[in-house]
Amino acid sequence: MANEVEFSFNALPEPARRHIRVFQIHQFLDRFAMGLTVAVVALALADRGMDLFQISLLFGVYSITTMAMELPFGGLADNIGRKPVFLAAVVASLMSLALFLFASDFYVLAMSFAFIGFGRALRSGTLDAWFVETFKANAPNVDVQPALAKAQWANSMGLAVGAVLGGVLPDAFGSAGQRYGLSIYDASYAASFAVMVGVLIYTIFAIDEKPRPLSPSALKHGFANVPSVITGAGLLALKHPTLLVLLTALAFFIMATNPVEVIWPTYAKPMLDQSYANTAIGALTACYFFSIAFGASLSPYISRIFKRRHAITLAAVFACLAAVQVALAMQGSIGGFVGAFIAYSILLGVSETPASSILHKCVEDRQRSTMLSLRSLIQQLGAALGLVLVGAMVEVYSTPVAWIFGAGFLGVAAILVGVLAMRLRTMPR
Repeated sequence: MANEVEFSFNALPEPARRHIRVFQIHQFLDRFAMGLTVAVVALALADRGMDLFQISLLFGVYSITTMAMELPFGGLADNIGRKPVFLAAVVASLMSLALFLFASDFYVLAMSFAFIGFGRALRSGTLDAWFVETFKANAPNVDVQPALAKAQWANSMGLAVGAVLGGVLPDAFGSAGQRYGLSIYDASYAASFAVMVGVLIYTIFAIDEKPRPLSPSALKHGFANVPSVITGAGLLALKHPTLLVLLTALAFFIMATNPVEVIWPTYAKPMLDQSYANTAIGALTACYFFSIAFGASLSPYISRIFKRRHAITLAAVFACLAAVQVALAMQGSIGGFVGAFIAYSILLGVSETPASSILHKCVEDRQRSTMLSLRSLIQQLGAALGLVLVGAMVEVYSTPVAWIFGAGFLGVAAILVGVLAMRLRTMPR
């Protein structure tokens, strides 16, 4: 394996620079459309008459659908192409939004959430794989991690800006919709639908992938090959020591961090004046995404400190996350909590691209989408397990105790990646 050249955007060939810009715009628009509904989804469901149990069931429909279809659709993308599978994901998202806008019945809303799950499963590992493969073709032997960081920054900024605007739209335009019998939160969903149409058009014209046969026989062949592709990716993960350790570490990482990301509003809200608590939680949600974007932008510079040894970088970030998670759990005032939460979010942003860089080095193009889907599936399973374990500890003890317990998973992840770093120390960077 040839040594990788350090990334310099200005030194890249023009096709590589254009490729990064095109993907950044795409990631921003796609996540912007999603972010528009992030801040209001629970409120919109409650406004449609759903109780907390029904809301939990709807999110369960989404999770089950995503996990069931994650690997099959990743395998399909490796067979028939990443662009057509992503376009199918956008269509699924549009169907989900349309059903949500015109429904208040639980079962129709369940169909909407199932389509969200289909869209998530279809998206996983599609254009991310296309981005890495095309970048490597346009800039051979250049370190891909800073390019991934630029994409991650655009991704998080889209979510952040969308979350801010999605919270503003109901107050600004919701009353106009109410005159026609609509929910005030439909303004955010209608805006998301419009932006998603823009994502569909942008993907068709701006994302350039060499077309593969899409005749009925080709599609049938693509689906028929999915089991063997999944089996091959699974065997690769089991037989490849680097992938096995990395995926295990990422499972522990998400077991620790996902409960914090889910539970933090319930922990922070009692610290706030209740007259503005909801507004403050919304602002902090947006700050969370902005901080992740900032962390992603810092990631290449932090990688240089560790001489672009991504496993060492990741181990250090996991260790810092463990310490900050303990500090976050010990905060009793809103000022201290916000400071620790921002630091935590920045570290989450830093952690994404070193892990992705290690994974992409271990995988061939023919299995890239499937392996990304496998990573997503493992992390979703880890997230579910973490929520169960930490949630049980919250009930028995308290949120701070549960978060400190969860930080132990980050410690395990840091140790595993440290072992991985020792294994990779003799390999070319």
